[in-house]
This record gives sequence, structure tokens and C-alpha cells, in this order.
Amino acid sequence: MRWALVLVLLTTARNEGTNKEKKVRSKDARKLGASLPSSRPSLRRAEVTRREEKVIFLHGLGDTGHGWAEALAGIRSSHIKYICPHAPIMPVTLNMNMAMPSWFDIIGLSPDSQEDEHGIKQAAENVKALIDQEVKNGIPSARIILGGFSQGGALSLYTALTTQQKLAGVVGLSCWLPLRTSFPQGPISGANKDISILQCHGDFDPLVPLMFGSLTVEKLKTLVNPANVTFKTYEGMMHSSCQQEMMDVKQFIDKLLPPVD
Repeated sequence: MRWALVLVLLTTARNEGTNKEKKVRSKDARKLGASLPSSRPSLRRAEVTRREEKVIFLHGLGDTGHGWAEALAGIRSSHIKYICPHAPIMPVTLNMNMAMPSWFDIIGLSPDSQEDEHGIKQAAENVKALIDQEVKNGIPSARIILGGFSQGGALSLYTALTTQQKLAGVVGLSCWLPLRTSFPQGPISGANKDISILQCHGDFDPLVPLMFGSLTVEKLKTLVNPANVTFKTYEGMMHSSCQQEMMDVKQFIDKLLPPVD
């Protein structure tokens, strides 16, 4: 029963709102063109159109890109396009090897749990390939923000710190830094050594405790310019999102991706 509870919480943790707000977000999401392609590659895109700025946002374990397409539709500026890809379906050790959308295998939720190193690195390569595709479509990588929630946020942080593609910024919600011991003790030397990072966490998160977020932000400040790392916590928020967090995300994104004349 414990694993079933974990599955339900990780699957349903999204931005909360009234029924009226959800209907508005659903309408906006349809405007984003959130449709599935007929084929299913390792990264399926929920919505794709060409604009000058892009935000690639990765969902959490057991979810799909559609849920976050709805939430993000409520905060997007007209000149920014959000891409919310869907993770491949795979067995997840944490949830009794049940098959579900997952970027990589999760073995445990404790700080000393074994990690799926190969799966994490492969997932990061898939995200880098998605960024490369946007660059081929004419979008400079420096006009792309990478972000995600929970497992998706973890993958976003790891990808941003290991890619040679210079990004505008990265957003990590209720997440952690995977393979943190594989990073150097001092600053990284890659393209994103000065990247802007927004990390957000609820202080009542029972699945990815606030301690994970605190340890992550401490590590991030040793890897990149600490002046560019922002850590925000939200009183009473569990493994989910809230209106204030979404407004903070919007402010961060709009600052880094202003309209281009």
C-alpha cells in the first residue's frame, strides 16, 4: 500500500486551482496544440510551434506533459512557447516495477538510495537531442529555458549542468540533483557555469522532503555562480505546486526571455 500511495501522489501532483481556473487553463492548453503524434519516440512532444523563445518543461513520475501544459498555459507570455514532452513508459523499481511514464528508474527516495546512472545519463541525452532539434529549427539554445517538476526537475538540473548547449536558465520544482557526487567539488567549466537557476520547494513535501531541496541548492551554489541561484520555499505546500510558485516561475522566465524586437 505504501508504494501505491507514492504512485498516486507523484502522479497527481500538479498546480492546484478552482474548477473555473482549470477550465480556463484547459482552454489555453488547447490553444497550445497539446496533441500526441502517431508514433512514440523516446521523447514525445505534447505541443510544438515555432517561436523565438522556448521553455521545455519535464513532468514528474507517472504523469504526462498534458497536465503541465494546462498549468503553464495560465502563466505563459505570448512570445514564449512551452514544450511539454512525455516520458517513455518503463518499469519503476520504487513502485513495485509497475510500468508508467518515467524519465529514468527510481530505486528509492532516501538520500543514500542507489541511482539509475545509465538511465539518468540516457534521459539527459534525449533532452539534449530535443534542444538540438529546436536549434536546428532556428531557436538559439541561449533562448531556451529547461525546467521540470519532481523527477522532471531533477533531470532538468542534471541536463543543464552537463550539456555543452548554453541555456537561458533552468527551473527545478520540488526536485533534487541526481548523481550529485559525480559533480566536481568546485565550479563546473561548461557552457552553463553562469546559468540562472530557480529552485522551488514546499516545506511540507512528504515525498521529496525540503532537506533534498536545501542540499541541492547548496551543491548548485558550488557548481555555478551562486549569485544566479534562487531558492524559494512555500509554507504548507506538499509535493505539488501553488499559485505563488507559478507566479515566481513566470517572473523568472519573463526576465530571462524578454520579447525580441
